Amino acid sequence: MAETLYDLWAKKNPDFEVRFEPLLRQYCDYGKGYNEYTESKAKILGAGYELYIVAFFIGLYADNPKPLNPDPIKRKGLGQPIMYWGNIENRKMRKAYPQLRYYMFIALLARTNIDFIALDKGELTVQRAVAELKKKMEEYANFGFDYIHEKLEEDSNWLSRNSSLLDTFLSFAVDKKEDLTGGSDDDEPEEI
Repeated sequence: MAETLYDLWAKKNPDFEVRFEPLLRQYCDYGKGYNEYTESKAKILGAGYELYIVAFFIGLYADNPKPLNPDPIKRKGLGQPIMYWGNIENRKMRKAYPQLRYYMFIALLARTNIDFIALDKGELTVQRAVAELKKKMEEYANFGFDYIHEKLEEDSNWLSRNSSLLDTFLSFAVDKKEDLTGGSDDDEPEEI
């Protein structure tokens, strides 16, 4: 049975800019590996891919892909293929969340300019399509990491606040609504 586009994408290990590695180390159990006896000490998130997922969704909701630095020395692989993200059931009494990978994939399909007719005809290779999906994912995550970094420079406790991420996503939703309506609700004329 041939592998699907999703299967090939899920085998990828996305890159990020090395300058964001301190964020991963500070807020995640990044680079430590995992076994049943691992205990995180004062980490907000578990594995490094959890912050990567957050960064991806920030970039996606902001609809602001930011290209990675083209210098390969300034980039690094995250360390784990996407297909393993969210598979650990017992970590910090959490449930596995593999469905989130599908949501990410579907969002990437919607936001990546892939000619599926050309793909079906063989004019575009599956490898090229997967590379485009991975690139778009990395660009969204890159914007998200940059956004998180800026917020933490303004307020070092930003990520520790319960509502910081919710507030962030809601702010992007409000911005989109204003873009669609041509302004905010406050701009509407008052009724007499």
